[in-house]
Amino acid sequence: MNVTLREVRTNKDLKRFIKFPFKLFENSACWVPPLIDSEYLALHKDKNPAFEYCEARYWLAYREDKIAGRIAGILNHRANDKWGTRLMRIGWVDFIDDFEVSRSLFAAVEDWAKERGMQGVHGPLGFTDMDNEGLLVEGFDKLPTIANIYNYPYYVTHFEQLAYEKTEDWIQYIFNASQPIPDKVQRINQLILQKYNLQILKFESVREILPRAREVLEVLNAAFVNLYGFVSLTDREIEYYVKQYFSFIKPEFVCFVADTTGKIIGFAITMPSLSKAMQKAKGRMFPFGFIHLLRALRKNDTIDLYLNGVLPEWQNKGIHSIYHAELNKAYIRNNITTAISNPQLESNVNAIAAWKSYEKELYLRRRCYRKMF
Repeated sequence: MNVTLREVRTNKDLKRFIKFPFKLFENSACWVPPLIDSEYLALHKDKNPAFEYCEARYWLAYREDKIAGRIAGILNHRANDKWGTRLMRIGWVDFIDDFEVSRSLFAAVEDWAKERGMQGVHGPLGFTDMDNEGLLVEGFDKLPTIANIYNYPYYVTHFEQLAYEKTEDWIQYIFNASQPIPDKVQRINQLILQKYNLQILKFESVREILPRAREVLEVLNAAFVNLYGFVSLTDREIEYYVKQYFSFIKPEFVCFVADTTGKIIGFAITMPSLSKAMQKAKGRMFPFGFIHLLRALRKNDTIDLYLNGVLPEWQNKGIHSIYHAELNKAYIRNNITTAISNPQLESNVNAIAAWKSYEKELYLRRRCYRKMF
């Protein structure tokens, strides 16, 4: 039976779009379900502030009246203006192992891109860098962090058979979180703190952190400005992400570095792993999902390194090393045994170099693909 493609036009269709992966990955031990409500906020044009400068369309593929795949096409005007490109993004792409299904889905986005005068498509990418991005190409047997896409190995074959080519890779490392901080690192960090008269900001509660949350995301805007596809978060987006994520922060696993005036020049936000808790929650915070999340926040031996960044004028001065070492001490105090780094562009050599003094192994690799017309 032929594949039928239907565009998502109603809230009922959008819910089907969001819930499709729950069926596709129901037997996978490595897929981490997102919260359904969070997905709805991200994809609904009246909820996500990114729609101030983005357009999006979503499609579902049906075979024998059953959903067999989904895809989003995202036209990010600010990204194209900033980078001088005419590219459409593909995201939220999932499908059964059927080339007729994947070909139909990709063709829908490609046709729309051509209609809008684009020269190609790339992804998987979201509306912003705060969305999940990159197709998993290594580490299919590993449990990812909640901030990462998971997909079956056959996805890679489909992308490449459909003439998509690699543009960038993100890599993640796994560490022994309780490994001692090298003496050399400690000595150099102390010299850096003294040389620039820097201070390490410590917090006792989320309430103390929240007034600095906007400043942190402004540092992120500046730090990521030259990274692949990045577009600075708007004021509304900063407010959106502060409300979405900062209430979950554990103060002992956060480190801010400030200059003599108290201005934040670098930061790192890490969190106890919520991957297993999210699997137990099955996409819903209530009635019981929040209990699994609270337990994971209170007692955990694994930490996920979510966000970190340094203002451009302070990069290459060892600020990364300072906050990584401070957090290393916190992990040892809290009996954390494993740490998983956030996805970092393989081409971002300065960020990758921050780990050179630590024992580590490559954990996951993700890829952005592009197809030009």
